[in-house]
Amino acid sequence: MATWILGVTGGIGSGKTAATDYLQQRGITVVDADVVAREVVAPGTAALAAITTHFGPQAIIQEGPQAGQLNRPWMRQCVFSDPSQRLALEAITHPAIRDTLLQQLMAAPSAYAVLASPLLWESGQVNFVQRTLLIDASEATQLQRASQRDGVSPAQIEAIMKAQWSRAQRLARADDVVSNEGSLDELYHQLDALHQQYLELATR
Repeated sequence: MATWILGVTGGIGSGKTAATDYLQQRGITVVDADVVAREVVAPGTAALAAITTHFGPQAIIQEGPQAGQLNRPWMRQCVFSDPSQRLALEAITHPAIRDTLLQQLMAAPSAYAVLASPLLWESGQVNFVQRTLLIDASEATQLQRASQRDGVSPAQIEAIMKAQWSRAQRLARADDVVSNEGSLDELYHQLDALHQQYLELATR
């Protein structure tokens, strides 16, 4: 059972997933906040039932292969146009996300566990961790990587970046920073040194 938790974060295209995948290969349990956020609103969950009760049947896809799942495009439009509806959605989902994250982190069999979250500070999930690691890349690098990987326009990526904390804000708050401007080998070399530190901290 892991009681020492590392929060790993980074902006879109920073290489956060490459870093957490590598730590996972080293035997560390990784709990991804984005994955949990999707799990808690899967068909049959209490959170999805509560969303349907509050927002009505249009919140659920009614037909086709995804019938019964959360209608994400409709929900996105609904909450962005009405802040009170965003707060209502968060009041349903955030407690479920928090409880599931903590259950999975505490059940981790590895020496320490990783909470991977793009909104580690913004969401308050930083309160679950003992230390924070920022995977850092310049905004130009983020734009280039994300547009190549996701096939979305630079304008869409910039909109996502504006919704997250700025690079300067993250750099000011992170306990540890890994620069990810180079190759994967360079990233892994930095992570190896930190991994050893984290093992020592977790066993104190």
